[in-house]
Amino acid sequence: HATMSAAALSSAPLAARARVASAKPLRARKAAFSPRVASATVAAATPAEQSNIVVIGGTGGTGAECVVQALKRGAKVTVLARTPSKMVQPPGSGGADEGKPISDPNLTVVQGDVCNAADVAKIITKDVTGVVVSLGGKTKDVGKTMLTDGTLNVINAMKKADVRRVAVVTSIGAGDSADQAPLVFRILMSTVMRSIFTDKNNQEQLFLGPAGPGRDLEFCIVRPGGLGTGPPTGVINVIDGEAGSIARADVADFCLGALFESAFPYIGKAPCISSVGGTSWVKDRGDKGMMEA
Repeated sequence: HATMSAAALSSAPLAARARVASAKPLRARKAAFSPRVASATVAAATPAEQSNIVVIGGTGGTGAECVVQALKRGAKVTVLARTPSKMVQPPGSGGADEGKPISDPNLTVVQGDVCNAADVAKIITKDVTGVVVSLGGKTKDVGKTMLTDGTLNVINAMKKADVRRVAVVTSIGAGDSADQAPLVFRILMSTVMRSIFTDKNNQEQLFLGPAGPGRDLEFCIVRPGGLGTGPPTGVINVIDGEAGSIARADVADFCLGALFESAFPYIGKAPCISSVGGTSWVKDRGDKGMMEA
C-alpha cells in the first residue's frame, strides 16, 4: 500500500485516510458492499464550515465525540438530549477538559426524547445539512425497541424537511457482519445481548431492507468494532475480516466524513471499521460497555 507521513495523514480527508489504513484494496471492499448502494442519486456533501448538523445521542461517548469534532471543524451542531446537563467534553477529544460542560456559540442542546416524534421533528428542520444517529444504552434503561423507534422518527423528520445525509452507528455483528465479530462476542450476541442485537438489526433494516423507509436517503451504516476511549488516532480500517478495537473518537471522525466529504466512498453502504484488524476486544472503555455508543 502507499504510505503517508503522520502529519499528512492527520490532515487528509477521512476517505483518503480510510483507504490508506485499509487492510484490503478498495476494489475488494466495493465488491463486498455493492449490494447496499442507495437508490437515490447522491448529492454533494456540505463542507464542515458550512454545515448545520444534528447529533442524536450526542451525550453518549461516540455522540459527544461527533459534537466536539464537528464544532472544531466550524460546523453548527444541535443535540437532542433527555438530560442536557450530560453534554460534556468526552474523554478522547476533550483532553484535560474531560467532563466539563461544552460551551460553544455554535452548539444548541435541546431537551427531548428520540422516541417522541415531535421532539425529533422540532430539531431536524430544512436548514439542517446532515444527521448523526449514535444511540445506545442498556436495554433495561431504554427499552427493547428504542434504536428502531427513535431512528424511524429521525427518518420521517428528515424526509419531511428534505434532509438527505445521515450516518448511523450500529455495531460489528449487526446484519450480515455477524462473522466479523470475534467468537466470544458472537456467543454474547446470541445470549445476553440477543435483545439489543434484535433492535440493532431492525434499526439497520430501516435503511438496508428492500422496503426500508430510509433506503432512499444518503445513509452510511457504521459498524465499529470494540469501542475504546482516547483521542482520535487517524487510523480507520474498513475491513472484511474479523474486527478489532477502535476509539470512539475515530468512529466519530468516520461519521463526520460521511456528512462533510463529497468523495466519501461509503454512502449507501454498511462498512465495518476498526483501528486494529483482528485483535481481541480489549481496550480502555472507561465505564462504558464494549458496544455502548
